[in-house]
Amino acid sequence: MAESRPVRVRFAPSPTGDMHIGGARTALFNWLFAHRYGGKFILRIEDTDQKRTREESLGGILDGLHWLGLQWDEGPDIGGPYGPYIQSERLDIYQKWAQWLVDNGRAYRAYETPEELDEISKANKGMGYDRRGRSLTPDDWARLDAEGRKYVIRFKVPLEGETTVIDLVRGPITVQNEKLQDLVLLKSDGYPTYHLANVVDDHLMEISHIIRAEEWISTAPFHKQLYAALGWQMPAIAHVPVILHPNGGKISKRKHPEAALSYFIQNGYLPEAVTNFLCNVGWNYGVLDEQGNEVQVFTKEQAAAIFDITKVTTSGTKFDVVKLQWLNGEHIRRMPVAELAEKLRRPLEKAGYTVNSDLLLRVTPLIQERIKLLNDVVEVAGFFFREDVIPESPASLIPKKMDAAQTASALQRAYETLAGLPDFAAQTQEAALRPLAESLGLNPGQLFGALRVAVTGKTVSPPLFETMEVLGREVALARIKKAIELLSQPT
Repeated sequence: MAESRPVRVRFAPSPTGDMHIGGARTALFNWLFAHRYGGKFILRIEDTDQKRTREESLGGILDGLHWLGLQWDEGPDIGGPYGPYIQSERLDIYQKWAQWLVDNGRAYRAYETPEELDEISKANKGMGYDRRGRSLTPDDWARLDAEGRKYVIRFKVPLEGETTVIDLVRGPITVQNEKLQDLVLLKSDGYPTYHLANVVDDHLMEISHIIRAEEWISTAPFHKQLYAALGWQMPAIAHVPVILHPNGGKISKRKHPEAALSYFIQNGYLPEAVTNFLCNVGWNYGVLDEQGNEVQVFTKEQAAAIFDITKVTTSGTKFDVVKLQWLNGEHIRRMPVAELAEKLRRPLEKAGYTVNSDLLLRVTPLIQERIKLLNDVVEVAGFFFREDVIPESPASLIPKKMDAAQTASALQRAYETLAGLPDFAAQTQEAALRPLAESLGLNPGQLFGALRVAVTGKTVSPPLFETMEVLGREVALARIKKAIELLSQPT
């Protein structure tokens, strides 16, 4: 890394709704970069678009970043030496520097109304503002002020030459200055635009590197000019690519529920899996195991140790939810049982179950290899937490090549065998029931299948004998008895 300044990066979301998964990836890349170089990760809230700002979104941003494990070193909730970290609390700072640019001939007042701007754009064939405000004098300003006209402050772009920005991901980005607009820096309500606020804040907060979405590429030359006009050094800059939906196009919260970070929080994904996956979306990683082999399952700390912003791709990457679900399952299997059990509690309680902690700890090892998402626990193991289980129908209890009477008789013999066991360990059950199946002229799958539906209500479940051991003899026998009664009812 050629940059010699202490590394300070920032994630600067706008509180306008649920955090986009692309924003989460940008935050992650900033966090990885800061940790790679022993720097600081700053959270700044850009809420200057008052029409779109939603107050409840700030809490969602903080919660989402905490869920991802991306703790910041400075921010609106913990403070820091360069605060405030919410832009709406810094208006006097932006107004000061906007006026400084006017006083030094690098910006000017423009008094056009929205309607007049529309007419100018039409007359200018959609080329934007025609810079007529540049010709106004201070006397003109005084006259227009007296008329009650409101003004904005626009930046005075050089009209000749070219501007080049060196992007750490994409290389040189060059634009002819005549193609740039005199963009608004300060709106008539005293709020800054993104262009002024982020330049002023990044300088005053001593940001060394800007890692942001590629949608801002076109503004980078303009921002470089603004830095030059203020006499400030521009931070190094990198634009990360968009995230694409598998069906094509940019992943969008309007069209795709999985575009919002909250989707993954609510649907049983682990933050470790999400950050692992996002490292794969746009970065050519190379995390190695102890034997030097590249691995797909890794922590964000492992990724930070080798993160290289120059290896971020320039093209969009598809968001493969199937791959993410596989990763989520892999992280589930690597979790300590007690930790996983605690994470499984929430979806069970959300589904209306009363969860006994001791029971959950015994259930967790039985399903740890069988689930990809935390929410799967409801479908896979909800029967452990019900007082009663009723099969969908008598037919679901009946194995192939058997009828209701045969199945009821087999279950009755199994009931008697289980009731007489000296203990209810899984091994004891299996040692007794396999010979029973043989004596009944059944293959084990027939007897065990009927028992599985009787005690779980499902044709597919965790291992049968371990399941009955966890349920306990009393519960298992009660469920088998009800299954026999169901099969014995007249059709």
